[in-house]
Amino acid sequence: MNLGVPLSNESPRGGSPAASRRSRHWGHARTMCAGALGTSLVAGLLFAGSALGATATVELGTTSSFSVLAGSTITNIGPTTMSGDLGLSPGTSVTGAPQVLGQTHVDDAVAIGAKSSLTTAFNDAASRPSTGSAGTDLAGQSFLPGVRTASSSLLLSSGAVTLNAQGDPNAVFIFQIGTTLTTGSATKVLLINGAQACNVFWEVGSSATLGTGTQFVGTIMAGESITAGTASTIEGRLLAQTAAVTLESNTITTSACASQTGGEHEGGTPEETKGTPTPEEAKGSPTPVTGPVAGSPGVASGAPSGATTPARPIASKTTIKHRRKARRHKAHKAHKSHSPARPALSHKHGAFTG
Repeated sequence: MNLGVPLSNESPRGGSPAASRRSRHWGHARTMCAGALGTSLVAGLLFAGSALGATATVELGTTSSFSVLAGSTITNIGPTTMSGDLGLSPGTSVTGAPQVLGQTHVDDAVAIGAKSSLTTAFNDAASRPSTGSAGTDLAGQSFLPGVRTASSSLLLSSGAVTLNAQGDPNAVFIFQIGTTLTTGSATKVLLINGAQACNVFWEVGSSATLGTGTQFVGTIMAGESITAGTASTIEGRLLAQTAAVTLESNTITTSACASQTGGEHEGGTPEETKGTPTPEEAKGSPTPVTGPVAGSPGVASGAPSGATTPARPIASKTTIKHRRKARRHKAHKAHKSHSPARPALSHKHGAFTG
C-alpha cells in the first residue's frame, strides 16, 4: 500500500525537511510494529510448547475406586484400613479381614473389569517417553513434573524424596521402574507446591516392597506383587497384576484429585448470596415489620408489643419535588390573602405629584 511517503529513512533528492521527518516517523513505526509482532510470536510459541509438553495423567478407568487390587491372593495381618474398594481376580483367597470402607469384589465382573483397566493403565505408563532419569536411589532427590526412568531397580534408602508441582495442581509425576521398587524404614514421599497424590504413578516391572513405617504417596502398578511393611501408610493405591498383595497394619487412603472449578459457591449463585431483592421488593411494595421500634413512622405511642404495622413506602424524587412545589404555592396564596390592601392614591387631572 502506498502511503504517499518515502520508505527509506533518508530524505528524497530535493525533498523538503517535512518529508524527511515523515519518512523517519514511518520507518520508526515499521520497526516498532515488527518488534511487537516478533515478541508476540515468540510468546505464543513458548506457551504452545509448554502446553504440549505437559505430562498427561494416567487414566485408571474402573480401577480408580480400588485401594487394593491383586491377582492371586490378598493377605493381611493386624488392623489394616482402606478407604476404597478391595478387589481380587482371578484368585479367590482374602485372609486376615482388613477393614474395607468401600466394596469387596472377589473374582466377580467388577474385579475382572478392574484388572483389565489396570493392564491398560500399566501399559500406558510404561510407554510414555522419558523426560529424565530417576537414578538408582531417590533419597534426598527433588523432582519436577514429568516421566522419570530407572532401567532396573529403584530404592528410597532413607529420608525423603520430594515431588514439586511448582504451583500446578494438575502436574503429573510418572516413575518407570524396570524391576523392583523398595523403600527403607520410616522413609517418605513428600508433595509440595500443589502436587497431588492422585497424579503420582509408579509403574513397577516386577515387585514393590514398602518398608516399616514408610509414608508413601501415589498409585503403585506392579507387574507382579506388592508388600506393605508394618504400619506403613499409603495415600494412593496398591495394584498388583498377577501375584499377591500383602498387608500389615496399614492405612490406605484413596482420594480423587481436588476440584479445580473455582468460583462456585455452595447455597446458591453469588447474586443469591448477596441478597438480591425480589421483584416485589424492587418495586417498593410494603413489607410487614414485626416488633415495632419506638419512634418509627406510623407507630403510635403505647402500641402493643408484637403489633404489625405496614412500612411507609419511600417517595420518589419526582413526588418529593411536586410536594415541595405545592407547599410553596399554598404558602404564597396564604400570604397574599392576609396582606393589607395598598391605599389608592388620589389623582387629579392635569396634576403631577412627585
